[in-house]
Amino acid sequence: MNPADLLSAMKRTVEQLAAFNEMAKALTSTLELREVLSLVMQKVSDLLQPRNWSLILQDERSGKLYFEIAVGEGAEALKSLQLSPGEGIAGTVFSTGTARLVDDVGGDPTFAPRFDKASAFRTRSILAVPLIARGRVLGIIELVNGPQDPLFTQDDLTTLTAIADYAAIAIENAKNFWRVQELTITDEHTGCYNARHLRAQLEHEVKRSQRFHHPLSLVFLDLDRFKHVNDTHGHVVGSALLKEVGELLISCSRQLDLVFRYGGDEFSLMLVETAPEGALTIARRIRDAFREQHFLQSQGLDIRLTASLGVATFPDHAHSAMDLIRAADFAMYAAKARGRDGVCLAEPLPAGPRPEPGEP
Repeated sequence: MNPADLLSAMKRTVEQLAAFNEMAKALTSTLELREVLSLVMQKVSDLLQPRNWSLILQDERSGKLYFEIAVGEGAEALKSLQLSPGEGIAGTVFSTGTARLVDDVGGDPTFAPRFDKASAFRTRSILAVPLIARGRVLGIIELVNGPQDPLFTQDDLTTLTAIADYAAIAIENAKNFWRVQELTITDEHTGCYNARHLRAQLEHEVKRSQRFHHPLSLVFLDLDRFKHVNDTHGHVVGSALLKEVGELLISCSRQLDLVFRYGGDEFSLMLVETAPEGALTIARRIRDAFREQHFLQSQGLDIRLTASLGVATFPDHAHSAMDLIRAADFAMYAAKARGRDGVCLAEPLPAGPRPEPGEP
């Protein structure tokens, strides 16, 4: 190696060590899972600069793998997809716990082309590394195509493995912290999060939305004529019905979404990184699910319900977390006023300057 190449290699090593040190400090400064994941992916971007990259985790309920974070060309299409352990190169890495560096996916029998079809992106090379904590695979970091030359190198594999080692411990710690926290933020009757957690989480997500310039949507839902159910069948049946409503909302939501019982027969969904169009799609899916659902059949009943839903998005319809709650709530009552069993979008804010991050 000539002196110029040696100097360049030494400089690159120093930069990587500084980045790892910075990442270690950042990851140990928070137990918020979303912040941990954002920090990890920022370092992946800074150090390796892939064309596309994603962080894939396992849904503890279904066992399926989902794209917790996806960045790059066609990434939005991936966020709604899932894969099974063992499916594709990423799924194989998850099942085996062994990293893969694939120079040409066309010659690899484990490559799953359906993800390219969904995202309209051409994958040529993949670098995938497992996230392992206490001997258990939590997920995968997957890079697709290098910044100029599509191929990745052994140095890239070494760097990504080091990032994954830091990330896995931080993710495991954040998840354990979250499990303890859930005991105090869950509505005991429905299993959904409670209103206090909605307000706290919304404040946090609005700040995050300002920082990263991502949209944040909120859906408010009110059951139509729920009082009639209580008057006809009693409050015990009404409580059981609310529990099934919570289960229905969770089943209609995506992995990243949060479902809350706001109070009485009102529920809400927080949709991170979701623009108005996407939020309306989810709200309409929920409306249709209510139309098709037969509640409490396990108790020998067949109760039919509809719901009125309001949708609002930050920063399109609100300047703050409380404004977003008011906008979604107002839109929900507008849906009721239009005849119930419908979805209404909040009115956009007037044109003009908007508050900068940190302003009230």
